[in-house]
Amino acid sequence: MQLGKRGAWFFFDQQPTAETVRTARRIEELGYPALWLPETMGKNPFVLASLLLANTSKLVLATGIANIYHREPGVTLAAQMTLAEQSDNRFLLGLGVSHKPLVEGVRGLTYRPPVATMRDYLAKMAASPYQGVPPSEDPPTVIAALGPKMLALAAEACQGAHPYFTSPDHTAMAREILGPDAKLYVEQKVILEQNPSKARTAARPVAQMYMGLPNYRNNWLRMGLSESDLDGGGSDRFIDATFAWGSLEAIEARIQAHLDAGADHVCIQPIKADGQFGDLDWEALEALAPS
Repeated sequence: MQLGKRGAWFFFDQQPTAETVRTARRIEELGYPALWLPETMGKNPFVLASLLLANTSKLVLATGIANIYHREPGVTLAAQMTLAEQSDNRFLLGLGVSHKPLVEGVRGLTYRPPVATMRDYLAKMAASPYQGVPPSEDPPTVIAALGPKMLALAAEACQGAHPYFTSPDHTAMAREILGPDAKLYVEQKVILEQNPSKARTAARPVAQMYMGLPNYRNNWLRMGLSESDLDGGGSDRFIDATFAWGSLEAIEARIQAHLDAGADHVCIQPIKADGQFGDLDWEALEALAPS
């Protein structure tokens, strides 16, 4: 599977189906090799991936990430194998343990130790029977990994890691733990806005949605940020570390910094400086397109 150096990452929850199909086709036309689909409390990423794979010809669809608490391992394996076979190997499975407030507070389930839970889930997937027509290639799996133990598991038990909401310094740390062979597909939020106040103001409501999630907070602290950096939507230092904003050249430099630090692929999540969260910034996507 060839993902190239740059992909797109976008929440489609607020887009009607016809618009979503047009968006995926346009992203493919712009030359992006991959489109990453998240999972929270909206659209089912496997159903959405099936739709978009059927309406594109080259684009890889990746889950970034699918929540392991939402389906048992054999069901996930069946979805992975089915999508890979029906799309001629254009499906990449990204899995994650989500967060305790979402798993327990929203779903009413029991959140278990993250690394041990993911290890067990991957093992049960590998042991699950699948009697459908298999894809012609073994479909890849990556896991959402931030801390050292989950990154080590990514290198040991699957094809690699998909860190979210980090920085090039974190990418360098991740590459060191993963070693040279595991894949490292990192997400990067971008805001094509050169005015510092406008860019940071646009970033803070996006950041605020994640501030109460302990897995992210713990990782930001591990990255050298302080508790005070994480208050009120994030300090300027926090925003500048985790968002790429400014001129096209500045954003390109941030993407390159991830690649130089060891990322195999950077999936950009464009945030509109003058819009609402969920608005797709076509200007940024077009300006940053691989082609």
